[in-house]
Amino acid sequence: SGLYPWARRNCLDIQCVENDVFLPTLPRAFDGFTLLHLSDLHLDIDPELTGAIVRRLQDVSYDLCVITGDFRAKTYGPHDAAIAALAKVRPYLRGPVYAILGNHDSIRMAPGIEALGITLLLNESIALERDGATLHLAGIDDPHYFQVDNFDKAAANIPPDAVAILLSHSPEPYRRAAHTGFDLMLGGHTHGGQICLPGGIALMTNADCPRRFCRGAWRYHAMQGYTSVGSGSSVVGVRFNCPPEITLHHLRVR
Repeated sequence: SGLYPWARRNCLDIQCVENDVFLPTLPRAFDGFTLLHLSDLHLDIDPELTGAIVRRLQDVSYDLCVITGDFRAKTYGPHDAAIAALAKVRPYLRGPVYAILGNHDSIRMAPGIEALGITLLLNESIALERDGATLHLAGIDDPHYFQVDNFDKAAANIPPDAVAILLSHSPEPYRRAAHTGFDLMLGGHTHGGQICLPGGIALMTNADCPRRFCRGAWRYHAMQGYTSVGSGSSVVGVRFNCPPEITLHHLRVR
């Protein structure tokens, strides 16, 4: 039918979404600091997806890239095709790249991902330095399927009063993230529903949390969050009323 090719083309029409994040305690040195956020690439589901991502990355300006998991399409079996596709995307990612694993990924993929110059944060954090100021970036391992997220380890080296960003594949542990003291939580997993009713109303999100945390910008107590609809697709290579995206998060001092 003509419907499937149209829905498949929607999967390759990747949008660039911009999101301003106002953090009152953000060090002035990081005012305007921009993170490119990629999520749910599922790179081996469609041979044309890699090229679509590369084209979308052209002329995008940012300081650092984060990838919030799900590099491959299936949850089992070989992962060589996903790593090979990631190797084609990697030259178009400028500056440092930090990532976490998703519920579709295996720990066996870690060496191949890190060999491409991508630093995986597996329940750990790093300190970003800029003009004498520090911003902390942490990542937890998959909280959805494998349930191997460890907030104590991820936040162990972050001072209580420091500004900190958390990468979590799924938005599900939003309460724990806020109570741990993170200022911003970035994730994906839900695909925004992928197949949605008009208006972007998801038929399902595959996440055990309220729907308001499953797409776009949100807030829980003092913590802000953003759940990407992802760049790829899962199970079937189609999207309805939910175009794929890459996201630029601009950090601002209010």
